[in-house]
Amino acid sequence: MSNPLQELQRLGQSVWYDNIERGIIESGELKRLIDLGVSGLTSNPTIFEKAISGGTHYDDAISALAGEGRTAVDVYEALAVEDIRAAADLLRQTYDRTQGADGYACLEVSPRLAHDTEGTVSEARRLFAALDRPNVMIKVPSTPEGVPAMRRLISEGISINNTLIFSLEAYRSVRNGYMEGLRDLRRAGGDVRRVASVASFFVSRVDTVVDGLLGAEAPPGLLGTAAISNARAAYADFREDFDGEPFADLRDAGARPQRPLWASTSAKNPKYGDVYYVEALAGPDTVVTMPDVTLRAFIDHGAAAPRLADAPPAALSALAEAGIDVDAVTAGLLTDGVRQFADSFDAVLSNVDEKLARLAAVP
Repeated sequence: MSNPLQELQRLGQSVWYDNIERGIIESGELKRLIDLGVSGLTSNPTIFEKAISGGTHYDDAISALAGEGRTAVDVYEALAVEDIRAAADLLRQTYDRTQGADGYACLEVSPRLAHDTEGTVSEARRLFAALDRPNVMIKVPSTPEGVPAMRRLISEGISINNTLIFSLEAYRSVRNGYMEGLRDLRRAGGDVRRVASVASFFVSRVDTVVDGLLGAEAPPGLLGTAAISNARAAYADFREDFDGEPFADLRDAGARPQRPLWASTSAKNPKYGDVYYVEALAGPDTVVTMPDVTLRAFIDHGAAAPRLADAPPAALSALAEAGIDVDAVTAGLLTDGVRQFADSFDAVLSNVDEKLARLAAVP
């Protein structure tokens, strides 16, 4: 008997796990989830901050690294690379079975580089080499500086997860950058069939802001509609480009479409139900990544049905009529997302620094 994750797979949607922590690797829990139907893994600085700062699983590794005189940044990176490499190894069978369509583990460049194109390119190259696995993706933010960095990295054959996409305009830039990166790779004699990419389109955070702006006097039926309508509009754009003429030359050369990945899928408002966004955005040629609580809820009581193309994104027009500037909302969310990840990055470095200092003081 199949479970809800496998039912999503039958619809053509891949399920990735938005979590990483050494304990779930060592205990066999990640392997169990892969056996249930998880086919990839995403991470971000906030996830690593919780993992490293929130327990003792990393203390022995930090102690060993402390004796080598490394900085907090060096130690953090070593821990993150080891975890993502281990996750990629567990996912390697999926990668091989799907011929590179799935089975990826993702590691993000430093959020301090979100507005630094050259710095992002340099760090992504270094991380990709350090991970030394074919089934890893480097996460690059969809800032104006991140998109050209992504294009260059794709042109070098490095698989990329373009993250923190909130707006349709940013998503258009990401799609164009991906396709131009593939054309650059092909012109240089590279094999476009060996590169994969996803575009991480963030969902629930949009409703959190829009619902707050609408307030108690919201027109009937508008609360909780902005995020799903925004994502469905993005999916329509994806289909138009990757099924149509813009991708035709690359499709003929065997290139993979850059699949939309639905991120931020946990429902922040309990009124919407814990699998609200996952169920609403189930559909083919996409990826959904879920944090632990959402993944377990979906396994327990989620329903997989092809709802992604259910209805046109009419709510976006209704929101504009209600005075909501969705473009301003999504621009603010990108700024906030970069800041939040930078804060988490600083917090985990501070925690590692404190542990290094404490260990150095032990005779």
